[in-house]
Amino acid sequence: MRIVRGLFGSLLVLMILAVGVSPGAAAPEGQMTWAVHVSLAPTWFDPAETSGIITPFMVLYAMHDALLKPMPGHSMTPSLAESWSMSPDGLVYDFVLRRGAKFHNGDPVTAEDVKFSLERYRGASAKPLKDSVAAVETPDPGRVRIRLKRPWPDFITFYAGATGASWIVPKKYVEKVGDEGFKKAPVGAGPYKFVSFTPGVELVVEAFDQYWRKSPNVKRLVLKSIPDEATRLAALKRGEVDIAYAIRGALAEEIRRSPALTLKPNVGQATFWVNFPDQWDAKSPWHDRRVRLAANYAIDRPAMNQADSLGFSKITWSLIPSSFEFYWQPPGYSYDPAKAKQLLAEAGYPNGFDAGDYFCDAAIAYVGEPVVNYFNSAGIRVKLRPIERVAFFRGWAEKKLKGLVQGGSGAYGNAATRIEAFVAAGGTYVYGSYGDIDGLFLEQATELDPKRREATLHRIQQLIHEKVMIAPIWLNAGLAGLGPRVDESGIGVIPGYAFSAPYEDVKLKAK
Repeated sequence: MRIVRGLFGSLLVLMILAVGVSPGAAAPEGQMTWAVHVSLAPTWFDPAETSGIITPFMVLYAMHDALLKPMPGHSMTPSLAESWSMSPDGLVYDFVLRRGAKFHNGDPVTAEDVKFSLERYRGASAKPLKDSVAAVETPDPGRVRIRLKRPWPDFITFYAGATGASWIVPKKYVEKVGDEGFKKAPVGAGPYKFVSFTPGVELVVEAFDQYWRKSPNVKRLVLKSIPDEATRLAALKRGEVDIAYAIRGALAEEIRRSPALTLKPNVGQATFWVNFPDQWDAKSPWHDRRVRLAANYAIDRPAMNQADSLGFSKITWSLIPSSFEFYWQPPGYSYDPAKAKQLLAEAGYPNGFDAGDYFCDAAIAYVGEPVVNYFNSAGIRVKLRPIERVAFFRGWAEKKLKGLVQGGSGAYGNAATRIEAFVAAGGTYVYGSYGDIDGLFLEQATELDPKRREATLHRIQQLIHEKVMIAPIWLNAGLAGLGPRVDESGIGVIPGYAFSAPYEDVKLKAK
């Protein structure tokens, strides 16, 4: 058996042994409560509907499990599959399922469930997956074989990282209750089972003591939707919640000064940037590269970083996280409002222009507000339009948001997966594209030589920069507040992941 670096080679086999729960292991105890910054949506209860962003995994890691998933120490950790292998020609992937893994209703996890879950997947990257898979075979209840139409270096990256396609649901149960019934009462194979959901208020889950990896430490988890940042902090101070996500600026400083609370920064893989959807419209000011360049010079990113995330975010000048495979480091832009106004004048807008709306995810409006202020100061007159997260990503995917769109993604993957979703023709969030980039993207998609592929993906990123397709903002640092009862928050335990996980490892302090 030969283990190769990366995802491709003649054979790759990763194996992890089940960690059994010893007879003397303590039973799960207590309740841990999170104040989350978004309204929880039932669509996130179903892995088939994951939308190419990281937020649904906040729920998936609790109630569901995957064949392979990011875990501490490895981005592709065997989970419901105890091992997997790839044929030398890169066309066949075999998965050996973990014996004894069960869904919350007691049904065993079988090969038919895996086949059903992949074929049912309809999320953001469904097209590249479905276009590349020739067949899903189940030689026996404990083994799954996926055959590809052609070698695809990123199959595992898409299947097990950038999508929810490898997260497994029970076939018989879903067929019995239907898609809508499943979202009302989801059944998974994860460390926690569904108890209740109150829309706009909270999700309650309870420990599943038969989870294959280990019995969870905490009996009950509550994810409480509190969109207002000051209200989240107040709940943390009062002890109503144990962890509060997305506390920024002066409020984060308040946590840092409080002896009873702990500020937890976490630089994951969530990049933010500004999209110019009208750059392909010859009648739009954004069609002129100089206008897009002016927008980049108008933003004071270091000042924003210090004021908003206390300097913990990283300014990387890309929509691709610097930790991703095939990342290319673009040159940066200085903060130069005079140059921004000069470029606008050269483009024919000496007095600036009305740019319409600046759409953003309401939970990330703290980034949009200063960007809008900088644009307005430079003469790019825009109005901030925050939209609730699910509606925002739906509107963006359906190309209904006009003007400027603040992009953001913390999903797993590599440079190619981000380019596929946000830059190349046919991507879920792509309004328009460029022929040279599209050609290079198709070229790299089947390139088996890692060096050649890297060169092609680097060239694509160079073109994104040269064409000024976006205005990059930063690689976000999530700032969370922890209460005095928290022993292990799970934040930052899985490299690159934005939230708490694995949930079975989170722990309260002994009384």
